[in-house]
Amino acid sequence: MVLLSPSSGALKSLLRICESHAVAHGLRYNARKSEFVMFRPNKPEHHRFTFASVQRYPTFPQFTLNGETLKRVDKFKYLGHWVTADQSDGTDMERERRALSVRCNMLARRFARCTEQVKITLFKAYCQSFYTCSLWVNFTQRTYSDLRVQYNNAYRVLMRLPRYCSASTMFAVSNIPSFAAIMRARCASIMRRLRGSRNSILGALSDRWDSPLLRRWVGLHAPEWSALN
Repeated sequence: MVLLSPSSGALKSLLRICESHAVAHGLRYNARKSEFVMFRPNKPEHHRFTFASVQRYPTFPQFTLNGETLKRVDKFKYLGHWVTADQSDGTDMERERRALSVRCNMLARRFARCTEQVKITLFKAYCQSFYTCSLWVNFTQRTYSDLRVQYNNAYRVLMRLPRYCSASTMFAVSNIPSFAAIMRARCASIMRRLRGSRNSILGALSDRWDSPLLRRWVGLHAPEWSALN
């Protein structure tokens, strides 16, 4: 369960509502397993308080649940996706890169003697998930490149191909989507689902021209236009 609030006062009110609801239904929240994150502005020039001013404050508001003080953290995992205070997706992308490396090594070790078609089927099933990749909008080019290289190398290792063979050629020969193709498809999929949703909040995310998801979609499908804007 996640509570989102634009201010500390509003978050405290939400916590009191949770406590009252729990008491009314004979439940109790575990404060030791609960924590909070204060998100930092990702564009200081567009905010009243800059990142530097946030850093100058030595203390932060305290939040309590059932009389116990909640621990403040810089990141937390929600449904398998890492959410960070600086609103960067680098941590979650690194999580996926490490997971991809583990899955690739497992496949290469256990199915080394299988036929090429079996390996291709296994690769599609285990190495193309990229869990929550459609939500990645804020990351460095190096982090993105590391994940792309890991994906390419995973196929090379599984198929025992030369380390420096052409990635585009090997995927085209095997009729397997490249890393860029997968990212475009996943981003297009989430945009389609958002625009088709009846939820007003989700609809607002897709209709805003300054939406990070829309900017990401444009950058993947029209990189030339994205670079100019």
